[in-house]
Amino acid sequence: MKKILIVDDDAAVTNYLLVFLTQTERFDSVIVNDSRKVPELLAREQFDVILLDMDMPEVSGADILKLMRQRGLQTPVVVLTGVGGVDLAVRSMKLGAFDYLTKPVDDDHLLEVLDLAIQQGVLHRTLNELPAEPKREDLAHGAVWEGFITQDARMIRLLHEAEKMASGDMTVLIIGEHGCGREKLARAIHEASPRRSAPFAALDAAAVKSRDEFAAMLFGRARLWRGTTKERPGLLEGSAGGTLFLDSLEQLGIPLQIRLKRVIQTGEFYREHSTRVLTADVRFIVASTSDLTLPEGELGFSKDLLYHLRVNTLRIPPLRERGDDIPALAEHLLRREAVRAGKDIQSISSEALDLLRRYPFPQNDAELALIIASAVIRETTSVISAAALPACVREPPAGAEERAVEHFEPRRLIDMEREYVARMIQHCGGDREKAAAELGIPLAQLDRMC
Repeated sequence: MKKILIVDDDAAVTNYLLVFLTQTERFDSVIVNDSRKVPELLAREQFDVILLDMDMPEVSGADILKLMRQRGLQTPVVVLTGVGGVDLAVRSMKLGAFDYLTKPVDDDHLLEVLDLAIQQGVLHRTLNELPAEPKREDLAHGAVWEGFITQDARMIRLLHEAEKMASGDMTVLIIGEHGCGREKLARAIHEASPRRSAPFAALDAAAVKSRDEFAAMLFGRARLWRGTTKERPGLLEGSAGGTLFLDSLEQLGIPLQIRLKRVIQTGEFYREHSTRVLTADVRFIVASTSDLTLPEGELGFSKDLLYHLRVNTLRIPPLRERGDDIPALAEHLLRREAVRAGKDIQSISSEALDLLRRYPFPQNDAELALIIASAVIRETTSVISAAALPACVREPPAGAEERAVEHFEPRRLIDMEREYVARMIQHCGGDREKAAAELGIPLAQLDRMC
């Protein structure tokens, strides 16, 4: 039941409202005929809605609205007024009242207005309970994150999350497209962590010829040669006490992923061609271009390892979704590349910036860096012009659409359906029955699609 405060010096009005609202079985009513008691009552109790008469002796409805504003109270107020007091009621809304009703009150209209007022009160409380948007200047290790040129709210939240994760020692999973700065973020996490004075090592599975070679580089190798054993340490030992970044994790086979999971869990491993158990003191940061949510066997990823990784996940939004970041990032890159090229180039023309904003950047931040470096070499004035940009950026929208097709990554329909179903369940707050109803499918079918 909703708790309502009814303030009116006319006992006949309050008695009628008390009986009517009680009969609806939806309201717990508190009646006050002496408005002087309201300030103390508001300090002591909370209400879902207030029904307030304006024309009262001693303390008027306007006085109570002013008091609520001074105290920062956001309880929705519905004002009651006589037929001749409409102007007063309108002025009361400027003081923060939700709506006004003229006496005598129509019962159905009263309930409708009270429902709307209560909904507004719930919305205000929800918004007030939301955590404040994090600010870049609130980052404790500001110098570590200086290289991330961004005004995007999602990126700033990501940096705050990364800083929190840096303070611990758990494995972190970074998901992001090619060129978005997965290793850059991993290095920053290392620099913000207690392990910052120890080594940082990186190994990209996509850059290694074979999985056997990757295993040897990671775990080390022991070879028998003319009766002797020749040992070669791997990165697990080479980065002892520090951080090991493993990129393109989706490229590893299931057996290697299971071995990696054991190292993450226990710190124990063995070199290739050896049965001697070794121990690694390493903090892992791993990365992938895929979301790793596909069923085991379809993506070739071990669910057991995924369960250990997904607890601390950071998703880097692609540059094409951060259009407001492009000008500042481009200007930053311009200053760097102009120094490298020994040129006095000060800015980028508005026409060139417009072209950059429209470009889809399939290779994200890394591609923007190459584009700016190329433009600096081509430009002969102090301002980067549109003509100095590479042809791929200067093409008209039709060309951009062709590039989008060229960089299209095919996905199976069933995979897209699974992703959509998962998002719908999240949208419905985890209520699978509601999600199934929204999708227009039976619950059993939804369960099969997850």
